[in-house]
Amino acid sequence: MIHSLEQFDRKFIYFLRKYSNTIARVALFIIFFWFGILKVFLLSPAGPLVVHLLQVTFLGWIEPNTFLTWFGVFEVIIGFMILIPKLERITFAILLFHLFTTVMPLFMLPNEVWDGWLVPNLTGQYIIKNVALLSLGLVLFSKLRPISETHSILGEEVKKI
Repeated sequence: MIHSLEQFDRKFIYFLRKYSNTIARVALFIIFFWFGILKVFLLSPAGPLVVHLLQVTFLGWIEPNTFLTWFGVFEVIIGFMILIPKLERITFAILLFHLFTTVMPLFMLPNEVWDGWLVPNLTGQYIIKNVALLSLGLVLFSKLRPISETHSILGEEVKKI
């Protein structure tokens, strides 16, 4: 019994080591594509929050549905970029910008995201989960070699030895 458990453990760990980057990319793609496409078709439950944030920021001059659609297109593009290893550096920069904008309601619209001091409502939890997305992006980004070694702004997958 112990031997079987050890064997399963070893095989599962090796499987994850081999496929974890692909799994992470696909997971991030699904989230960004899905949430983005909902915004494109104006079906996102986050739509009203995005529109309200748009109204209280310097972008209030843009028509809300137009902004929401283009923001959704932006998220869909990020999703596809995540699938392309050679675009990791650029994708990560865009991902940081995107996540910065998506946490803005925590500070700019506190009545809509907090039920009390450090007690997020469901909308606040939806926003805070972006920390996990950023962490997953960091894990993927950590696999890159420094620009000083590659002499390229583009990413590249770590070569397996």
